[in-house]
Amino acid sequence: MDEPDGWYAVALGADIEPSTSAGTRLFGHELVVWRDAAGAVHVWEDRCPHRGMRLSFGFVRGDHIACLYHGWRYDAAGQCRFIPAHPDLDVSPMIRTRTYPCRERARLIWVRWGAPADAPETAPDAAEAVPVSPLRSLYVDAPAARLAVALGGAGSDGLTRIDLDGSSVLVAVQPLAAEASAAHIVVPAPPDAPAADLARLAAACVALRRSIEGAAP
Repeated sequence: MDEPDGWYAVALGADIEPSTSAGTRLFGHELVVWRDAAGAVHVWEDRCPHRGMRLSFGFVRGDHIACLYHGWRYDAAGQCRFIPAHPDLDVSPMIRTRTYPCRERARLIWVRWGAPADAPETAPDAAEAVPVSPLRSLYVDAPAARLAVALGGAGSDGLTRIDLDGSSVLVAVQPLAAEASAAHIVVPAPPDAPAADLARLAAACVALRRSIEGAAP
């Protein structure tokens, strides 16, 4: 599948709490999204260079993430810093995992994909001036292109503005794989938006997913 350069939302920020990680995909590539204890977000290739175990299965301690298999520990730059089986070893700088530029905007975690080395790393402004509340992520059995068309196309900030059950919401599309995509949805509303409103919109998201999956290719 095509892999256009650009910024892509890969998670709701609220879903990645400090000292946790989660696995996801972008264009079929396995990624780990994790947040260190200080709250900074990181997006890497989801593979420990040692034996290929997914780092998303591991654990976060401070500003390091460790592989579940043998405990190899990596710092925020992706460099291996500690190997439990050889605690006194000065770890080679060649042992590192692939990292990607990432930012948190509009309560979403964005990753820069396919950029040349000299490309600017600034994420889309993504409704910076508008307070938003996270709603939910939808996982859709449909290509990202079909999802984008159904939503009406994204603006320059990477977000699509749609009407959902009478309320305006913002949606970012994530191409997971050839026939799978995700829609990360936030609501332009203050953090203290009534829970009943958010619950109503969350239920409407299910109907939206069904309509997209049932649409003709």
